[in-house]
Amino acid sequence: MTYPFFSLAKTHRSTPIDFRMNDIAIRVEAVAEHGMATIWDADVLIWAASQIVEARDAGLRTSRLMAARPREILTFTGRGTSARDYHRLKAALDRLQSTTIATSLRRISERRMHRFSWINEWTERADAHGNADGIDLIVPDWFYRAVLDDALVLTIDRRYFALTGGLERWLYRVVRKHAGRQQHGWRFEFRHLHAKSASLSPFKRFAFELRDIVRRQPLPGYRLLVEHDGQGRELLAFAPANLSTGAGGQHVETHVLSGTDGHVPSGTHPTCYQEPARPNSSSRTTASGSPNSESNRHESNSSEVGCRRDGGKVLRGAP
Repeated sequence: MTYPFFSLAKTHRSTPIDFRMNDIAIRVEAVAEHGMATIWDADVLIWAASQIVEARDAGLRTSRLMAARPREILTFTGRGTSARDYHRLKAALDRLQSTTIATSLRRISERRMHRFSWINEWTERADAHGNADGIDLIVPDWFYRAVLDDALVLTIDRRYFALTGGLERWLYRVVRKHAGRQQHGWRFEFRHLHAKSASLSPFKRFAFELRDIVRRQPLPGYRLLVEHDGQGRELLAFAPANLSTGAGGQHVETHVLSGTDGHVPSGTHPTCYQEPARPNSSSRTTASGSPNSESNRHESNSSEVGCRRDGGKVLRGAP
């Protein structure tokens, strides 16, 4: 969920992703005809993961081969069901099938790369009259095994599908993975997030977009906060909305505004303002270090797996 496997842009991307951090290596390549699979295309994989887990939990036999009507996938992911939406779904399937990934993730001990595409193949079924009747697709073994491993699957909030920005979608996945229900949340340096997102945006633009996300607070179930550590580094802190905390475990002050001068000392009281009040916008300077922001070394084992039920439906997101 937190690694750069997908393009965050709605525009066509063919530039490869080449990510390396500690023992993790990821190489994502696209063909020029279709472009790289996007984080919106990944909704199909969330649907597939949910179906596999639901079948397993019901005691049914699971398989990498999946069959569905396009309407089922589109409705599950919050899309429309028009002919245009159906054509977009087929384009997403093409990108998922043509995008290739090589990664050492989950094979660290063997020091070998695993190569796959998000969909091995897909077929459009037709009825006796030649009208589109459904879709068959085969997910890769790498993905399938991850879904069947409960330790590698997290539930997500259905409101995730309403997020319109690629960065905020990716950020939700990062937050969901790391914040979980941890009392003190989690923190990352802006530059660490920029590297991990594999965004093609310059860092200055990326940082601007992060601050804007903090101002808008669009991520369902979580609160975001901008902090500065004693070395002048800009950090993004996040925690579940009902457990939002500052650097020392204190409740996050939601009225400190984005754009507040970076030299306001930690714990300043009352709240300092630099601009007229806006709702859901926060920024703080903290003199503490930057816990859990230095590297990925402990990321894979630090988040808490939990369930979120919205509208009676449990959604599951594959890694």
